Amino acid sequence: MAAGSFSVPVLAGTPSAAAASAVPRCHDADLHARYRATDNGAGHRFGKIVLRNVSGHRCRTGGFGGLSYVGDGNGTQIGAPADRQGSGGSFVLRPGQRAVSRVDETVAENYDAAACRPHAVDGFRIYVPNATRSQFVAHPTTGCLDPAVHLISHTAYRKRG
Repeated sequence: MAAGSFSVPVLAGTPSAAAASAVPRCHDADLHARYRATDNGAGHRFGKIVLRNVSGHRCRTGGFGGLSYVGDGNGTQIGAPADRQGSGGSFVLRPGQRAVSRVDETVAENYDAAACRPHAVDGFRIYVPNATRSQFVAHPTTGCLDPAVHLISHTAYRKRG
């Protein structure tokens, strides 16, 4: 090395924020949604919405999507959409990787029937973050027709392991 010159080592690491933002946003067709029950107790049921990257490319997602009960055999929304708990940021999913949102369902039978107006639910309507098209995931249960009764909450999507 010549006098007065120096070298700077190049370190391999995580991509910069600029590199991550250059990855395209995940669209509904890139992610397949499913629900997995995990636990229950004290008038609540717990589970996870899992989004798997089924595309052939990396894509960026994160934060919240939409979640609500649907029924009547035709996708009619039943009651209030899910409340959002916490916060989350953007991340990149490679093909096959998953993102998870924890779901907390309050059992409709905890409410007075006159206030709740119990109604059969066929499943969830799930919007992946930043998407305008939804996916249906079967999850038969009972919801409340009254939109003032909030039965569902979920966390922001986080990259799984």
